[in-house]
Amino acid sequence: MAQSFVKNPKIFGFGCMRLPLKNPEDWGSIDTDEFKEMVDLFMQAGFTYFDTAYMYNDFKSETALKEALVDRYPRDSFTITSKMPMMMIHTKEEQAKIFDEQLKKCGVEYFDYYMLHNMGLLFTGVEKELESMKFIAQKKAEGKIKKIGISCHDNAEFLDAFLSGHPEVEFVQIQLNYLDWEDDGIQSKKSLEVCKKHNKPVIVMEPVKGGNLVNIPADAEKLFRDYDPDASTASWALRFAASQENVMTVLSGMSNLDQMKDNLKTMTDFKPLNAAELEIVGKATEIIRKAVVIPCTNCQYCVHDCPNEIPIPLYFSLYNAEKRTNTPGFSTQMVYYQNLNKKHPKASECVECGACEDACPQHIEITKWLKDVAATFEVDWF
Repeated sequence: MAQSFVKNPKIFGFGCMRLPLKNPEDWGSIDTDEFKEMVDLFMQAGFTYFDTAYMYNDFKSETALKEALVDRYPRDSFTITSKMPMMMIHTKEEQAKIFDEQLKKCGVEYFDYYMLHNMGLLFTGVEKELESMKFIAQKKAEGKIKKIGISCHDNAEFLDAFLSGHPEVEFVQIQLNYLDWEDDGIQSKKSLEVCKKHNKPVIVMEPVKGGNLVNIPADAEKLFRDYDPDASTASWALRFAASQENVMTVLSGMSNLDQMKDNLKTMTDFKPLNAAELEIVGKATEIIRKAVVIPCTNCQYCVHDCPNEIPIPLYFSLYNAEKRTNTPGFSTQMVYYQNLNKKHPKASECVECGACEDACPQHIEITKWLKDVAATFEVDWF
């Protein structure tokens, strides 16, 4: 029987993948001062869970977390999670080196939670060859990890098979939000059910789907506002994720103080969604599905693997905005796009190598959509 978890206000985690930036176009330009303020608000509210990873914010998230949190608070007052970058390791020596580097970057002697990052069919061969689960289990035995697990961006069938073969996994991090709940590609609901079956507590990533559930179509937003004028669209998404049975922690990647304050307001006095609210979420989901063209979450994995360093998430964000606006004449999105082209390659410069699609957790047909982006924005507008 699946384990149940008592809902409480400590279910909220700080996802350190979308930290505040000094320059929006520079993923590594972390605004440490604002990050410190956000950490302070988070800790003062009684929350303690921080999630980072090796490559987040251009490989600078772990170091920033050390400066904003570890150097300023007692070690026993917070919880840190990091991950082994399965997409980047090739040898056992490299695996050990990266783990030691992560401890140093975070400024800790142990991780409270540690997982194999983005486990799926793409990296099962790497895991087997390098014995990665065995490696992190050994680090747990050495006292350098308290609990071991995986993050998974694959389907429920893969997750079921992996957990069956690795009973040592103690928790699972999955993508879960109301838009992906019954999505055939992401399979949030089915994946949660697999975790229940294996009695593994769940950490939720992408509860607001990289901001796609914040800036939603006006008709969907009206449904939420009519029911509760004071509740933000983000709060509905967070509450949906946190309302699910077997969820241990819901992460939110907050990029500024306002987002932090809004999320704290929601999660400090957390209330599960009731039947009427769930019905409203269902109606909003149908509206949003018709409006979001490319379900990109801005995780940046595709950019790391692109040989031409095309800023794919930026272009997809503009494309989605263009399709939502759908107004004739002058296009603001086109101006942004052509300004970006002064510093970055165009979408049309894609060589269709497919590396981005292999890295994409959302299983997006990136090369196909880049052609649409080029056709939409790479035209004369004056």
